Amino acid sequence: MKVFTGNANPALAQEICGALGMEMGQSSVRRFQDGEIYLQILENVRGADVFVVQPTCTPVDRNLLELLLMIDALKRASAERITAVLPYYGYARQDRKDRPRVPISAKLIASLLERAGANRILALDLHAAQIQGFFDIPVDHLFVTPVMIEYLESLSLPNLTVVSPDAGGVERARAFAKRLAAPLAIIDKRRVEVNVAEVMHIVGDVEGRHCLIVDDLIDSAGTLVKGVEALAEAGAASIRACATHGVLSGEAVRRIEESPLLEVVLSNSIPLRDEARRSGKIRTLSVANLLASAIRSIHEGGSVSTLFV
Repeated sequence: MKVFTGNANPALAQEICGALGMEMGQSSVRRFQDGEIYLQILENVRGADVFVVQPTCTPVDRNLLELLLMIDALKRASAERITAVLPYYGYARQDRKDRPRVPISAKLIASLLERAGANRILALDLHAAQIQGFFDIPVDHLFVTPVMIEYLESLSLPNLTVVSPDAGGVERARAFAKRLAAPLAIIDKRRVEVNVAEVMHIVGDVEGRHCLIVDDLIDSAGTLVKGVEALAEAGAASIRACATHGVLSGEAVRRIEESPLLEVVLSNSIPLRDEARRSGKIRTLSVANLLASAIRSIHEGGSVSTLFV
């Protein structure tokens, strides 16, 4: 078994290797003067079971192309099996044709990964579960729930209500609510355009309760903050948020700092910007052990579903 990574999140890949008790695979990823990527695998991988850890986060196109080129290089170097480990699956938000003349980007990325030579996919909290169906190769879909629940239980919050930020996230929020033995509330919102949403009203009782908003990713934090303000107006005692992927683009950190949020809990699937790391409201939990356990199970032919508990 060998583990390689590109430049997207080498710290997470190194942490995964530490949990597996092995050294990182050696590779060279550089740039030609015109910006093209030069990539070379620097060790023998013939007959190896190879895992490539590379979230397709910002800069999305560069990190995605690094991943595709690394898979292609490993395939041409006769690796026996190549598993693309995607702590964050970019281009996942266009997962259906909901307007005229738009692409299904998530399907295109799936096709590119398969065509490059990936034999298997290991993903963490896909934006939509149906993305698994875009692949004709096995997909292991992990959830960050066990990592988040362990931390949230340590807070021992009384009168907790788990809040879904929209109707599409109800299933995810319900899973948290069940594990935390808490009631569920839903924020009814309308998406006006990309990254812009309008809160209509809140379904459920939040007055005087400690609220936890559960989402898969936080991008600009604009819709998150609107939801937080709606909860505050409805009389919530305190408001926290947790999400797997901290994209945090643009003014996201400033919006979080200026909002009534007490805390935002994220995973390290995406490396945070310096501004986010300095924020007193943002806490990061590691998913390295979770991913390492899944990698070990795949390599040894064991069950990955045991990690969902």
